[in-house]
Amino acid sequence: MDETALIALALQMRERAYAPYSGYRVGAALLSASGRVFTGCNVENAVYPLGLCAERVAVFKAISEGERTFITIVVATENGGTPCGACRQVLSEFAADLRILLVDARGQVRETSLRALLPEPFGPQDLRSVR
Repeated sequence: MDETALIALALQMRERAYAPYSGYRVGAALLSASGRVFTGCNVENAVYPLGLCAERVAVFKAISEGERTFITIVVATENGGTPCGACRQVLSEFAADLRILLVDARGQVRETSLRALLPEPFGPQDLRSVR
């Protein structure tokens, strides 16, 4: 799938977000190495910690469908914001070199990478050292 189509999907998913508390709607489109695309939107809850970010929704959908390798994620927000720390950590479990496209509500796109946003992630190697 091309970049333009991924961006359009993320923007579409942003419209589906359930964000009555923060008003900060987020959509995501995650491209796997096999070419499949998994989408997500943020889902808030009155008990705030029970909500889930769009990026993790997309990752968990992909994992549940058997995908484990990812190339690009597009994250659509009002202001082109980056993934939160929890999403960065989850993404790093599967794609340390992930390409990230951030798109705002006007369609402006900025490119970054997971390594730039999370240069020293906690990972399986850290668990092995304590055994």
